[in-house]
Amino acid sequence: MARIAVFAGLVVDEADNPVDVTYVGGVPHYVINDAGFLRHIPSEKVDRHVLNVMQEGVLDNREVVVQGMLQFLGKDDLFTKAAVDASIGQMPESINTLLDTGLPEDARQWLGLMGLRIVIDLHGDVVEVVMPSSIDLDE
Repeated sequence: MARIAVFAGLVVDEADNPVDVTYVGGVPHYVINDAGFLRHIPSEKVDRHVLNVMQEGVLDNREVVVQGMLQFLGKDDLFTKAAVDASIGQMPESINTLLDTGLPEDARQWLGLMGLRIVIDLHGDVVEVVMPSSIDLDE
């Protein structure tokens, strides 16, 4: 069971209204205002879906991601490449950790500034994940 709403502040409803986060029995929920009726969606449902979409994107572009991380780190040696590649291989375990600990506040703000936005419907189904198309590591 998730303890933190991973994407708090980045989730909107289909009308582009920000979705609040509240805790019910210690479990985080995204709250959608449906014409005055507040619908509570367990955040894990939304967060796990988005994290899986992100994971698929990373795995589909694994070599590009590894090269980008090496460039970002300013290293291009075999050991660093192996470490980055191994960390990508551990993404499924990392998802469970993120659901427990959440993202650091500055990382969540950075994702928002980069354009990440998650659109959900009244039932909490993810309608769209708007992600930045590319990140220029030189900027």
